[in-house]
Amino acid sequence: MPLPTKDAALALLHEHVKDDYQRHHALMVATAMEGYAAQLFPRLPEGHPAQSPSASLQATPAGVTISALPRSVAEDPLLWHLTGLLHDLDYEEHPGTHPAPSLQWFKDWGYPPELIHAVEAHAYGYHGFTTLPQTKLAAALVATDELCGIFYAYRKMNSVPYGQMKPGSIRKKFKDPGFAAKIDRATIQLGCDKLGVSLDDHIANLVRFLGPLP
Repeated sequence: MPLPTKDAALALLHEHVKDDYQRHHALMVATAMEGYAAQLFPRLPEGHPAQSPSASLQATPAGVTISALPRSVAEDPLLWHLTGLLHDLDYEEHPGTHPAPSLQWFKDWGYPPELIHAVEAHAYGYHGFTTLPQTKLAAALVATDELCGIFYAYRKMNSVPYGQMKPGSIRKKFKDPGFAAKIDRATIQLGCDKLGVSLDDHIANLVRFLGPLP
């Protein structure tokens, strides 16, 4: 079964999630995940000479590693967006067993195993889940999910647009265990380690990725 469109996935989210914060959180994580897809798997603009099968290696700009081959499923920006958007799909309806119900839904709907693994891994340490992130997709979700909560809490306190936040200020709040105390800092760090990005770079990335959000 092909992945749903963004509009169809958003309608699915609204069917299962009624809380405004949870909807906003889903959009935050989806936006950040798609940002990571673009950063990890950059693509040449349509019509660039390096996309020609006969193009030489010299056609690729210096210092840029880009493939002109079709994306694999794991590199598809839509997959990354949907993984972020739907990762808490069942949380409102099944908070005590999340994400077990949605994992079954995704299997029944024929969603890619990459998405299913990522959603399962983001529950590491909760409700008996012990699956560690084994892919970039899963690692990015684990690193991003909880950190988006810190960004949201900071914005509620300071009324600063995401794209204008100072990474150092977010870092300070990350180190303050009394700020957004329910957020698991260790899980964020685990995701960063698996993704191969420092916490400081991860925070700076999210400032950039989340900039377009209201």
